[in-house]
Amino acid sequence: MDRLIYTALTAMNAALDRQRATANNLANATTPGFRQEVFAVLPASLRGEADGSWVEARAMARGNVRGADMASGTVSATGQPLDIAVEGKALIAFQAPNGGEVYSRRGDLRVSAAGLLENGEGLPVLGEGGTPISVPPGFVLSIAGDGAVLARDPAAPGNQPADTVDRIKLVSAEGSRLVKGIDSFLKVPDGEGGTGVLPPDPTARVTPGSLEASNVQTAEVLVGMIDAQRAFEQRAKIIRTAGELDEAGSRLMALR
Repeated sequence: MDRLIYTALTAMNAALDRQRATANNLANATTPGFRQEVFAVLPASLRGEADGSWVEARAMARGNVRGADMASGTVSATGQPLDIAVEGKALIAFQAPNGGEVYSRRGDLRVSAAGLLENGEGLPVLGEGGTPISVPPGFVLSIAGDGAVLARDPAAPGNQPADTVDRIKLVSAEGSRLVKGIDSFLKVPDGEGGTGVLPPDPTARVTPGSLEASNVQTAEVLVGMIDAQRAFEQRAKIIRTAGELDEAGSRLMALR
C-alpha cells in the first residue's frame, strides 16, 4: 500500500512540474522570440545494484523540462531600427544577471540609461568579443543584416557613412547542446568542458526592423494545462482510495 501511495505521489509531483512549465509557456505567449519549454514525464531511476549501477523503477515517475522547442515563430515588420529578427537557427548572445552568457532570439533591442544595448528583458547584448555593446550617446543607431551596430552622428553631413560600433554576437544552435533553465534562458550546460560559451557564427544573419513572435501555440498550451490538472486530480484520487482500502483492511483485521 505504501508503494501505491508513493507511486501516486511521484506522479503528482510530475504533474505539478508540468503545470509550472505550461504556465510559463502561457505567460510568454506574447514575448518576442520566446521558445516554449518541452516537458517530459520519465520513469524515475534508483541506485539499487551492488555495483552502484542505475536500475529503472517503472512504478515511479519524475517530470522535467527536456529542452526548448526551437521551431520558428512568425516574423512581423515593426519599422523600428533596433528591432531584429534572427534568421535560421541562430541565437543572440546576452549577458546573464550573474555575469554568464545566455542565448535567446528576443530581438526587441534598445539603449539603456547606461548606454548599453539591451533587449526588452534588460539583458545587455554581447559583441563578438564577449563584452556588452556600448553605444555613443546622441548618435542615430541602426543594425545591419550581418548584426553590425551602426552609429551616425546627426550633425554630420548626410553623405557621411555610419561608423561600426560593434557586431552583435550571433551563435549557431546547430549541433550545440543547450539547456533551458527555470530562468527561461538557453545556456551551455555545466560540465561540458571548454569555456561554457558558443563561438560567434560569421554566417548568421538578422532582419532589421522586424521581430519574431513567440512560438507558443496558445490553444495547445491551454489543452496541456487541463491535461496536467486532470492528471494531478487522478493521482490524488488514487491516494484517497489507498487510504480507504487501508481503513477497510484495518476494520477486517479488528473483526478477527
